Amino acid sequence: MPLYASPEPTERSGLLPVPSPKPEHPKEPKRITPLELPTHNKVLLLAGVWTATSLASLNMTMVATLMSSISASFGASNQSAWLGTSFLLATTAFTPLYGRLCNIMGRKWANLTALVLFGVGTTMCGFATSLEGLIVARFIAGIGGGGLGITSSVIAADLFSLRQRSLLQGISAVFNGAGTGLGGPFGGYMADRFGWRWAFLAQLPVFAISFALSVWNNKYYTPGKGASTWEMAKRVDWAGSATLLVAVLNLLLMLSFKYNSEKAWSSPEVIATLSLALAFAAIFVLTQLYVSPEPVLSRKLLRMRTPMIVGANNFLVAVCNFGVTFYFPVWFETVALKSAAEAGMHLLPNAVASSTGSLFAGWIMSRTGKYKTLSNIFGIVPTLAAVGISMMHSGTPEVWQWLSIVPLGFGNAVVFQTTLIALLASVGSSQVAVATGFAGLFRCIGQVCGVAFGAAIFQSLLFNQLEARISGPDAAEVIAQIRHDAKILPSLPPRIREEARQSYAYALRAVFIFW
Repeated sequence: MPLYASPEPTERSGLLPVPSPKPEHPKEPKRITPLELPTHNKVLLLAGVWTATSLASLNMTMVATLMSSISASFGASNQSAWLGTSFLLATTAFTPLYGRLCNIMGRKWANLTALVLFGVGTTMCGFATSLEGLIVARFIAGIGGGGLGITSSVIAADLFSLRQRSLLQGISAVFNGAGTGLGGPFGGYMADRFGWRWAFLAQLPVFAISFALSVWNNKYYTPGKGASTWEMAKRVDWAGSATLLVAVLNLLLMLSFKYNSEKAWSSPEVIATLSLALAFAAIFVLTQLYVSPEPVLSRKLLRMRTPMIVGANNFLVAVCNFGVTFYFPVWFETVALKSAAEAGMHLLPNAVASSTGSLFAGWIMSRTGKYKTLSNIFGIVPTLAAVGISMMHSGTPEVWQWLSIVPLGFGNAVVFQTTLIALLASVGSSQVAVATGFAGLFRCIGQVCGVAFGAAIFQSLLFNQLEARISGPDAAEVIAQIRHDAKILPSLPPRIREEARQSYAYALRAVFIFW
């Protein structure tokens, strides 16, 4: 037998060769990839992040039914729109930043940062002692609230394949829809029963549960984290977020000066804020194109056709969606003279329709893998809602009042789901977080524009109608009271109450028709 040949095996030979001993090395902890995360951890993690996004959605719609109670508490009804716009202002400026933070800090810490900010802001809302303090607290909550939506989408995208994500996004939308739908009734009920402050404070135990689930179950690793806090801080696009914040803030201030305070276009306040808005918008674009190392608006995505189409689509859908849903409960409080709780209940059909539309779109896409035709067909459905809502009056049948908003929720939900999947399918896996923030920026700008321009139209027309309809020696004082506190309408003398109702109806109809 040759010297190099293996000896013949015997019945006492081992079945497997004995490996040669290797030198000892200290063991590094195994890094779990998203797909390797155990199923129970995936389920509990998604439950935690989706619960948080549900609270964020609840806070967006809840304020619509709290505005009358809050404005009566502080005596500033004509400035109460800032309760909604301050939250949306923060989400607009900081939401796209979270797409980058998911890569810089890691998914877990980006999500927990958003959750903590949201919880702190909500707590401050419950203890606010002035309208200005409440607006600041809403702004802080908005910084976190916008990040919850982005980080939850990125985490879900990490854990499952693209086709699975389509159905998963539908399930996620059920949580969002639940928050959106329950926000109005919950806010109205808490305001009527316990006071508006408890609408914020009652959420804190749910925050704690969401935080615990996210901390204990987010155990997977994603590459790209900075080696140190300083390194991570250098990669954040602070210039982009700051310039976008200042641009949007000055746009809102200009609209407030012009339409809430009735300033002329030639007034220094209007000219200054409009000039600053345009200047900082231009600076924001320049920082994104030439300055920021990791801009919130990815230069790569700006050169791609699908992300730009999806961004424009998200902007327009958000403008329509928020412009209508923010003022829909106001119609029932001021025209139909319903309680805040009952007015908020009329948002429930929209939430049910939104959840159903998301699940429907997710199911169709998971079965067929197609999304373009679905988006094109259902993109025109919200028009039916706009027509139906704009035709409402005090004598409209109850069924119409309840169901007119259904096409809005269903159609917009289908469009949001299909465009998100189209966006994710058009980019590589390394760009998922940035692309999600990219679409979120356009959506948030649309939300701000929907509420802000809606408020401008509403306040301007309401003031003009009240001036034309109410006369007398104390007319100015009565008009100011009606604008500052909508809750006084039921207690007004019959003739003035009817004129005020008609004024509100006219202004709100214009908002619905415009969107």
